[in-house]
Amino acid sequence: MTELIAGVDEVGRGSLAGPVIAAAVILKNKIEGLDDSKKLSKTKREQLNQKIIENSFFAYGSASVEEIDDINILQASLLAMKRAILNLPIRPNKVLVDGTHKPEIDILVETIIGGDSLIAEISAASIIAKVYRDDLMMKQDIIYPNYGFGQHKGYGTKAHIKNIRTHGSCLIHRKSFKGTS
Repeated sequence: MTELIAGVDEVGRGSLAGPVIAAAVILKNKIEGLDDSKKLSKTKREQLNQKIIENSFFAYGSASVEEIDDINILQASLLAMKRAILNLPIRPNKVLVDGTHKPEIDILVETIIGGDSLIAEISAASIIAKVYRDDLMMKQDIIYPNYGFGQHKGYGTKAHIKNIRTHGSCLIHRKSFKGTS
């Protein structure tokens, strides 16, 4: 029996706004050029995103701003990861997660520090999660034009913090994060 390994990573954990998004990826074929999404250009991420979608079983999971504020960002990140794993169209035998914390699920889970740079499946999850969340935050930029979500994707840049001070927080700002309330 072939071992089905899913890589899992999340994005948006350090953001001041928007959901945390996780992706789970089981690669069907080897894909050249995979790496931590933060190390890749936007163009390269988008190219790889398409290759990953065409050559894998994948799924997303999210935790809302309300869930983040209610249970804290770490627990919300783990919840998003669990949802991504459970949303996969096939069940993996093993899950490899970037970092030191793992979701509670009835599948063998191993954490790997720096896994998004070391393990192809985790790199792939990192890439598709980032592209998905970036696209989501671009849509939020249209709904909430005063904050610049299209540029910073909700992260705490100087411009974003200035906009929060000027306009107050909006519905997608995390109330539990310092500087947004």
